[in-house]
Amino acid sequence: MEPQPPITTQRRRHLISIADLDRAAVERIMDTAEGFESVMQRDVKKVPTLRGRTVMNVFFESSTRTSSSFELAAKRLSADTMSLKASGSSVDKGESLKDTILTLSAYDPDVIVIRHPQIGAPTLVTRYTDAHVVNAGDGKHQHPTQSLLDLYTMRSELGRIEGLHVAIVGDVAHSRVARSNIQALTLMGAHVTLVGPPSLIPRGIAAMGVEVSHDINAIDTSDVIYVLRMQRERMLEGANHVPSLREYTAMWGVTPERVRPSQLVMHPGPMNRGVEIAPEVADAPNARIVEQVRSGLVVRMAVLYDLLNEPAPTQHEAALRVVAAGQEVA
Repeated sequence: MEPQPPITTQRRRHLISIADLDRAAVERIMDTAEGFESVMQRDVKKVPTLRGRTVMNVFFESSTRTSSSFELAAKRLSADTMSLKASGSSVDKGESLKDTILTLSAYDPDVIVIRHPQIGAPTLVTRYTDAHVVNAGDGKHQHPTQSLLDLYTMRSELGRIEGLHVAIVGDVAHSRVARSNIQALTLMGAHVTLVGPPSLIPRGIAAMGVEVSHDINAIDTSDVIYVLRMQRERMLEGANHVPSLREYTAMWGVTPERVRPSQLVMHPGPMNRGVEIAPEVADAPNARIVEQVRSGLVVRMAVLYDLLNEPAPTQHEAALRVVAAGQEVA
């Protein structure tokens, strides 16, 4: 049987991977997010920018930070929102991803935000909808908006991305955040070192333009320590990637003795306190974990705004657009 052609009738911009962005696009999104910061300081934290638009959040995996921030971001922009979780939906009855998207597309959404355990699911969705599609995480492949909010947090705290040394520590092998951050950081001129046990660092990943070390002391010279948890839900059953959690903590845990006060500490969450990161480090003044969550709101506002508006040709014009969009909703 011949494969069915896509039903899409016009070309849409999507955000499936960091590879969909060039350096100018990343800077534009971060500048737009910065413009939305002032909205968050108002009594009425809402602008009419996406009034009349519809954003659908479709999550086939559990999520707290990503799903809540996308939903709130759409509402802050005055969009209509609908959220679908696999549990309790027709997915539980065996409905395919294709049929789910065809059903939702009948409501004519402008944006579909999707998280799915299978690599490539967001790309498949683009074939069966006329909406813009945003990848909110697909398997261990990509999580582009997490990377954008991470870069935004670094730039807000340190004033730049280019030239920073970022050490990514932990389970790189199963982390979509790590893959997106490697692409985003190297695109913006940062130096990246991956640190962890050999079993959790993919072979050949140095080809992505990063350094690899199995010694935790490699974090000493970094400006940012980015900590990852071990993603047991994505590991093959019975696979022993480390001898024990106690040994992992002893050899690769980010503890107070291994962190300088001048280094930023970040973590995409959820954290396993006492495993990959010590509680004292997670709660230290140089930790920016809560700030990452706050950044997620304005960055995802910026992503939705960017997809539904033609990119401005200059940063100055982009700033003017955000100012114009920042009128309070009565």
